[in-house]
Amino acid sequence: MADEKGKLYLCATPIGNLGDVSARCLEVLRSVDLIAAEDTRRTLQLLNHFGITKALTSYHEHNKRTKGEYIIKLLNEGKNVAQVSDAGTPAISDPGEDLVRLCIENGIEVTSVPGPVAGITALILSGLPAGRYAFEGFLSVNKRHRRAHLDSLKNDRHTLIFYEAPHKLRTTLEDMRSVFGGSRRIAMARELTKLHEEIIRTTLDGAVSYYEEKTPRGEYVLVIEGASEEEETEENTDILLSVREHVDKLIESGLTQKDAIKAAAAERGVSKRDVYNEYHREVENDEL
Repeated sequence: MADEKGKLYLCATPIGNLGDVSARCLEVLRSVDLIAAEDTRRTLQLLNHFGITKALTSYHEHNKRTKGEYIIKLLNEGKNVAQVSDAGTPAISDPGEDLVRLCIENGIEVTSVPGPVAGITALILSGLPAGRYAFEGFLSVNKRHRRAHLDSLKNDRHTLIFYEAPHKLRTTLEDMRSVFGGSRRIAMARELTKLHEEIIRTTLDGAVSYYEEKTPRGEYVLVIEGASEEEETEENTDILLSVREHVDKLIESGLTQKDAIKAAAAERGVSKRDVYNEYHREVENDEL
């Protein structure tokens, strides 16, 4: 039928070793009308390696709005499109998430071609508990926002997974040690599936010390041990404080009032609006 819509294929590509690409992924890349790639140069290397000639278009964080509309137009016209990230599975810390949402809003079918995920690869190599985990992606480059994010996780008992760039690694590790404590275990994974794959299993104290002398290289996956039951019990004593006492304590630790309210809300399991209103009510009452 002429009015039949196309399909979006989310194709997982290797995170390092080209041998990890699936036969189905190659079949889809050969068959679609267009490949939307985060970095067309990197994807072209993959296609050339497997002898695939296909039309490419860029689709990344900085053009996702306009290019997303273009891709939806093609899909509505019946074209099939594959979306790939730089490496691994699209839509995880990736603008593919927005493209999936657009497809759903437009009644366009979306399917996944499963494959490598850097976060899961690092998790199963970390030696840390893998039964319950939380993927936190990239931390903000803004120090206050980054600290508020970490503060909201300090009594989380899930194993935590983060992505980090080499130029930010040292600062991130120092912030993590400040919030989680130096004895918390961490696995730092880089060059996954490649010849020089490296997994450093240590504590946050050890991680900070290690990179005082060594220059971080490559993209990192950080896998961090969750809070122990004893740590959680200790942290939960904060919820016995009044809202104002709780927020003021976080402000004294270096957070802005806004970030302290956000962190207190996460620790108390209530909305930011409720904490904001209660905090200012208590301040006003104390001033009467």
